[in-house]
Amino acid sequence: MVLFAFQHSTERFILFHIISISRLPTFMKMKSMKAIFIVFLLLAGTAATAQTNNTIDKKKFHFGAEQDTSAGYAQAVKVDNVIYVSGTVARDITPASIKRLYQTIERSLAAFGATLQNVVKENLYTTDIEAMKTHNEARKEMYKRDYPAATWVQISRLYMPDARLEIEVIAHLPKK
Repeated sequence: MVLFAFQHSTERFILFHIISISRLPTFMKMKSMKAIFIVFLLLAGTAATAQTNNTIDKKKFHFGAEQDTSAGYAQAVKVDNVIYVSGTVARDITPASIKRLYQTIERSLAAFGATLQNVVKENLYTTDIEAMKTHNEARKEMYKRDYPAATWVQISRLYMPDARLEIEVIAHLPKK
């Protein structure tokens, strides 16, 4: 009995080839084994080709001319009609700093022709959720009453030691 299995992209194809070798004449055993081997090579080659073409077109936005590689992230990445904006930070939780933070997010979105009204998901991380609740009106003004799905999480510390607020968003552009 001979069993071959392979994976092609995200779909799985399994090829079972059962041969009762003891019942075949010797010359047929060799031809059957050659045929199985050739089919296996063809199918394996197709799977390998599909895996090497598994790339997506990513467009990136950076505030500087090039990506900041010290922390290893892009400020914003667009794939198809979806924009992912990395966490943007504020050192204080005041109406003015919240407004500046959202203006920075808007700048990232604008690089791809989007606004805060294209935001569908917001993740907010803060070291002081009570201060954020107190000044939430500044956040709500920026969305102009078109609020996204949102998650707020209080944490003990952010990546930047003196930051108190970090917000990341996902936005969708209309399909063309």
